[in-house]
Amino acid sequence: MKRHGACAAAVFLAWAGCSGVLAAGINGDAEAATHGDEASTYQVVEETRVDGADFTFRQYNLAVLSHYSYLIGSRGEALVVDPGRDVDRYIRDAGELGLKITRIYLTHSHADFVAGHIELSQRTGAPIVINRATQAGYPHTPADDGAAFTFGDLRCVVMTTPGHTPDGTCLAVHRPAAAPSPEFLLTGDTLFIGSVGRPDLMGGTVFASDLASMAFDSWTLKLSKLPDAVRIFPAHGAGSLCGAHLSDKPVSTLGEQKVENPYLKRHDRATFIAAVLEGLPEAPQYFGHNAKMNHDGPPAVDWEKVLPAARSPGEVKALADGGAWLIDTRDAAEFAAGHPAGAINIGLRGRFETWTGIMIPWGAPFVLVGSDAYVKEAAHRLHRIGYDRPAGFLRGGAEAWKQAGLPSGTVSLVSPSELHGQLARGEAPLLIDVRLPAEWMGLRINDVMLNLPINRLSQDHKKLNPALPVMTVCNSAYRSSMGAAVLLKAGFRDVRNLAGGGEAWVAAGYPTFGAVTPPAAATAAAAVFVNLPEPMEPRELARRLTDLPGTVEIVDLRPAWQFAEFSIPGAVNAAVSDVMDNPAYQADRRPLVLVCRDGTVSAAVGGALVQKTRRPVRFLAGGAARYFDEMVRPAAIRSEAVPLPAAPPAAGAAPGGGVGVRPGGGET
Repeated sequence: MKRHGACAAAVFLAWAGCSGVLAAGINGDAEAATHGDEASTYQVVEETRVDGADFTFRQYNLAVLSHYSYLIGSRGEALVVDPGRDVDRYIRDAGELGLKITRIYLTHSHADFVAGHIELSQRTGAPIVINRATQAGYPHTPADDGAAFTFGDLRCVVMTTPGHTPDGTCLAVHRPAAAPSPEFLLTGDTLFIGSVGRPDLMGGTVFASDLASMAFDSWTLKLSKLPDAVRIFPAHGAGSLCGAHLSDKPVSTLGEQKVENPYLKRHDRATFIAAVLEGLPEAPQYFGHNAKMNHDGPPAVDWEKVLPAARSPGEVKALADGGAWLIDTRDAAEFAAGHPAGAINIGLRGRFETWTGIMIPWGAPFVLVGSDAYVKEAAHRLHRIGYDRPAGFLRGGAEAWKQAGLPSGTVSLVSPSELHGQLARGEAPLLIDVRLPAEWMGLRINDVMLNLPINRLSQDHKKLNPALPVMTVCNSAYRSSMGAAVLLKAGFRDVRNLAGGGEAWVAAGYPTFGAVTPPAAATAAAAVFVNLPEPMEPRELARRLTDLPGTVEIVDLRPAWQFAEFSIPGAVNAAVSDVMDNPAYQADRRPLVLVCRDGTVSAAVGGALVQKTRRPVRFLAGGAARYFDEMVRPAAIRSEAVPLPAAPPAAGAAPGGGVGVRPGGGET
C-alpha cells in the first residue's frame, strides 16, 4: 500500500460512498454534511416563481433522510409530491403563496420514510393520486399510464415506470398545459441523478433481477424518448439508501444523465441488470415496515404531543433490564464522558432517523436520553420513520442517572496525536474501522486495521475477545461513537474512539493508506499515483513457470467449463466472490496472478484486491485467450501431437466433432 499525508483529506472523505459538502468546502460523505441544525428541517433548494405566468415550483430537501419533496402551484392551486410525514411546512408555504393544496401525488409507496399523504389529505381535503397498480389501502384516485390532470396552466401526465418497485411512476409536468413535451419530470425513485432506484426492496415477493429488467424498459422505452432538455427532479439525493452512488445535485436534465449516469450507459439488458444489482448496501430493517405503512395509510400524528413520558432513573433502569433500548442522543464527546450503561449513542446531529432504524429493531421498546429539547426533537423526527411509541425519556438525563448511582459507561476519546504516538511505539489497541467496506478499502488511517461495518458490528464483534483493548474509527466520530457503544454493551472492557475520526487524522497531517497517493510535496501540476495491479505478459508468465515453478499462484476466474476446456499449468479455478472474500488469497507472499478470458475481469478484480492486501497482485494481459494464442497455438502448429481444445457441445448436440475454439469462445 502506498502512504500519503494531509493532502489526502479530500480523498479520505470522498470514499464514504456518497458525496456531500462540508463546511470546509471539501467533498465528503453525506453523513458529515448532515450534522447541522438545518439538516433536520425542510430546506428549499430549488425555486422558480413566475408571477406573470402564475407559476411556483419549490423543491424541498430533508437532508437527514436525503429526501426531496415538491410544491407546485398555478392559478391558486397547488400540488404536493412525495410529502414527508410532518406536513406543516407545505401547508404554511402554500398559505403564504396564496395557494390551496388541491392534489397530493405519490410516485410509489416509499420505504425509507413515512409519507405525509394521509395527514396532508385529512388537513386539506385534497385527494391522493397514486398508481392503480399500488392497490393502496386508503381512499385515493387510482391513475393508469398516461392519465392526466390539469390545474392552472399546468398539465400533469402519469408515466408508469416500474423498476425500483412494481408500482413506480414518474410525473411529467407540461407548462403551458398544451405544450407537447414536458418542461420537467418528477422521477420519484425510478431515476436518480447519477443512479437508478435499487430493485431489491420487495422482500422477496419479486425477483430483484426482474425489477431491474423492468427498470431497463422504463428507461429505454419511455424516459429516454423524452427530449434531452427535460429537467428531472428525483425523490432522493446523495446519502439515500434507495440507490447507490447518488449525486448531491438536486436537479439535472435527461441529456446530462445520458452522458453522466453510469447505469444509463449500459445499453443491453444483461449488463444493465448486473450493474444495478452490484454493490448495493444492506437495506435497513425498517424499510419494509415503512413501505407497508405507506401502502396501508399511516395514522395521523398529534405533533403537539410528541414528547414521551418522563421516567425516573429507576424506572428507566427497570425498562432497560426488561429489554428496552436506551438511545443517547448527545454528541460523541458528551456520550464518552459518561452515559447509562448499555445505551447506544445515536447523535441527534446526524442521520438520527436512519441510524435508529438500522440499529434499533422495529417494534422494540426504547427510551430517549438527552436534554428536554433534544428528546422532543428526537421523538418528532422518529415519527418520520414510524418509530411512534417511545417508552419514555430519562428525566434529568445522564446526570440524573449518575447521581442515582446507577451503572454508567465511558469511552476513552483518543486524539490523532495520541494514536499516532501509540502506533509508532507499537502500543496501539486493535483498530476497528466501522465504515462500509468500500470506504475502508478506499482509504484508511492505518494499513493494519479490522473492518467491521457498524450495521453488522453487533454480530461480528463475536470474533473478538472482550478483554482486548479496541478503538473504533470512522470519518467523523459519529458512527465510531455508535460502534463504541455497541462494543461496551457487548461487554468489551477497554473501548476507545478516535476523536474527530479520519477527518481529524488527515487534518493533523498524519499518513493514510489506500488507493490514491499524492506525493508528499504535492503541487497543482504534480502527478497522482494510483495503486493498481500490474499486468503480466504471457511470455513472462511462461518463463516464470519454467524457470521458477511454484513462485506464483495462478487463479483462473473463468467459468468452470472454460477452465476445463483449457487452463494454464498450475492454475486453480475460483469464483470472483471467493477471491474477493477469502482471506487466504490475501495472506500469501507470492505474487497472485489473476486470469480471465481477455484480461478485463482479472484487471478489475485485481484493482479491488490491491486495496485490501499488500500481497503483489498481477493480471494476465490479454487473458487466457492471448496466452493460448501466443504460447499454446505455436506449439500445436510445431507438433500436431498437441490437440486443440474443443468447445463444450451445444445443448442437444451429439458428442464429438465441432470446431476448435480459443479459451472462452471464438473459433480457431
